[in-house]
Amino acid sequence: MDMVTATFRFYEELNDFLAPALRRREFERRCARAATTKHMIEALGVPHTEVELVLVNGESTGFNYLLCDGDRVAVYPKFEALDITPLLHVRAQPLRVTRFVADAHMGGLAHLLRMCGFDTLYDNHFEDDRILELSLQEERIILTRDRELLKRREVTHGCYVHALKSPQQLREVIARLDLSASARPFTLCLDCNAPLHDIDKAFLHQRVPASVLERQNHFVTCNQCHRVYWEGSHWQHMREYLRAIAGVEEPCRLG
Repeated sequence: MDMVTATFRFYEELNDFLAPALRRREFERRCARAATTKHMIEALGVPHTEVELVLVNGESTGFNYLLCDGDRVAVYPKFEALDITPLLHVRAQPLRVTRFVADAHMGGLAHLLRMCGFDTLYDNHFEDDRILELSLQEERIILTRDRELLKRREVTHGCYVHALKSPQQLREVIARLDLSASARPFTLCLDCNAPLHDIDKAFLHQRVPASVLERQNHFVTCNQCHRVYWEGSHWQHMREYLRAIAGVEEPCRLG
């Protein structure tokens, strides 16, 4: 088979996916003559969902660009401080959609994202095909530590989560996607992911302890699971927790 040789350079956190000897430097790779930028980027270990910009010989290209002998390929992750929208050719839609679907190993992160007010679907029985279906149908960002899931051709919006523990995972996702200003804590049910609504305490005599009804005046409920929330000490602890680990502030009262 005819081969071509191209030079690659990956930037910032994309280096974490590479073999140590290839990180933060230029290196050459022999490629099949029909190899695309997407094929080679993923063959080197980088899921295409982590890539925001590909430059070949200084020109922005898409993932379907066929590599030629002598090409120089620069691969960049998401840019937080610079708007590069006019340069993008790797996907038709921007990545900054703030609805998520989390894989089976992201239950703790899903719970915390819901606490922050971000619509996050999660079920520990979700198969990869179902996650992909939800991502495409509802324009949700896939949250996973499974590189192979993110390498699937159909995936357009995905985020590889580097951290192992859910508090650090929340901090990573909030910072990476610049979400702190758009958080709306305590507006979604932690169990159902459904919006919470105000409810008059007069309707709660059989659902909330009498001592809580005496102390509290503001309640919200989920219309799906009928769970009731109020601003007790547990809510105060959660509020402080979100501020401490992710810089998330509550912009208004519950509901």
